[in-house]
Amino acid sequence: MKSFKGRVICKGNYEGECVVSRQGLNTLATFQKSALMNKKKVIGSDQNNKDVYGKNLTGVALILPQTIGSTTGGLVIQTICQMGINPSALLFSEEIDSLAASGVILAKNWENSKIIAIDKLGPEILKEIKTGDKIKVTEDGTVTVLE
Repeated sequence: MKSFKGRVICKGNYEGECVVSRQGLNTLATFQKSALMNKKKVIGSDQNNKDVYGKNLTGVALILPQTIGSTTGGLVIQTICQMGINPSALLFSEEIDSLAASGVILAKNWENSKIIAIDKLGPEILKEIKTGDKIKVTEDGTVTVLE
């Protein structure tokens, strides 16, 4: 089994499917449409990111390099957490960017969200894991691909 060890930003345990974005994830373009329409789940709406476009992102582990785009990114993450339509985990190959960090920390502290965030998992995670793979995330920051 292949495992990756990262730095824990918001701890938690998760076991299930993942969606992998091999490019920076534009939080506003990806999550805003579902949030504004008060949907029960997020369907990726960023047409410029073929890895997430049209995919269910609620309740899955989202593996990505970093988030990109508008300075509203942190607020968008906090909002989808408040609505309960967020990914279960945000797993960053690189160091978490400040906007995503603010969003998950606000969601954890203000919304009592269970969102997990781990960064510095390394570039190999984006090569080794594919969308639809089953993974396990543990509180110590380990991400393991399940057979």
